[in-house]
Amino acid sequence: MKTLTFIISALIILFFVVTSAAKPGGGNVFFDNWERIVNLEKEWYFSIGDNPNWAKPDYYDKNWDKIKVPSAWENEGYNGYNGYAWYRTEFDFPNEFNGKISYLFLGYVDDVDQTYLNGHLIGSTGSFPPRYQTAYNIFRKYVIPPELLNKNGPNVIAVRVYDAELSGGILSGNIGIYTSADYLAANIPLEGYWKFKTRDSLDFKKPEYNDKNWEKIVVPGYWESQGHKDYDGFAWYRKEIYIPKYLTEKNLVLVMGKIDDFDQTYINGTLVGSTGDFKKDTAQIYLGDAWQEFRGYYIPKNILKPNQINVIAVRVYDGFQNGGIYEGPIGFVTQERYRDYWEKRKEGKNFIDKLFDMMFNN
Repeated sequence: MKTLTFIISALIILFFVVTSAAKPGGGNVFFDNWERIVNLEKEWYFSIGDNPNWAKPDYYDKNWDKIKVPSAWENEGYNGYNGYAWYRTEFDFPNEFNGKISYLFLGYVDDVDQTYLNGHLIGSTGSFPPRYQTAYNIFRKYVIPPELLNKNGPNVIAVRVYDAELSGGILSGNIGIYTSADYLAANIPLEGYWKFKTRDSLDFKKPEYNDKNWEKIVVPGYWESQGHKDYDGFAWYRKEIYIPKYLTEKNLVLVMGKIDDFDQTYINGTLVGSTGDFKKDTAQIYLGDAWQEFRGYYIPKNILKPNQINVIAVRVYDGFQNGGIYEGPIGFVTQERYRDYWEKRKEGKNFIDKLFDMMFNN
């Protein structure tokens, strides 16, 4: 009887896992609770070929064709075409969602994409020639850096696509701009551009260190999708943030989401949290499951500078495949809000978790 219960439970779990993967973001339908605030399933401007100027927000695209998104471009009049193509569209960001972290859900793209918002790269999946690697089976979900949004006018999305064979283009998915009611809303959100360098030096943690020549990449997001394909090893992130006095007087948590694989996180040169067992000899490092752990670091009050610029520096070690600060939320949160959020998650324990409890904890 117990074996039969196990089999039935496993089948139910499999059903929910499969159906949840078809939802926007491919995540847990019970906790993600994504709300589409801008529907981008419509006709987009489209052109075959490749030109970096097509990423610019002021580029004139009104003489381009229009094709349906999502749909294979073969179904829109480009049968048999393999190679480069670009999509462009505009949207207005709803005023009532200003201040909320939002994501572009681009669905499944065959085979490779680079996606721009108002001329700035916000995400890329797969690898373009000459080091081509398809990513046709990966759902695209890119954070929208708040500083890039034009809140008083149109915003331009431009998507560069490369297809090697068979169907090509933005194929499927609930395309749009999304927010999540279950997202941990930071008092000071830190999603967006951070300074980044693929080297290792403890000098990088110092607030006075000059990082003006470092590149900028989007957080959260794997560094492989932002120009550092196949890089394993150490890298650093840095960000300056102004913190008002009223917040420094509260108990705060620095939320760093999930990081692949290890991290050491500093504020104004002082270590405030670490996940993973760093060793001098990287050959001795055991990665384990640190990449899946959620980072929430409590901040001693004497660390922060009220009404001044504070510097966050994050040392990351990646030992295998994808690397970096890859999943949010990211930001400063009051301890009260942080605790309330996790208490609600605990109270809202989902059906799949309860099934696992039934199967393995009885």
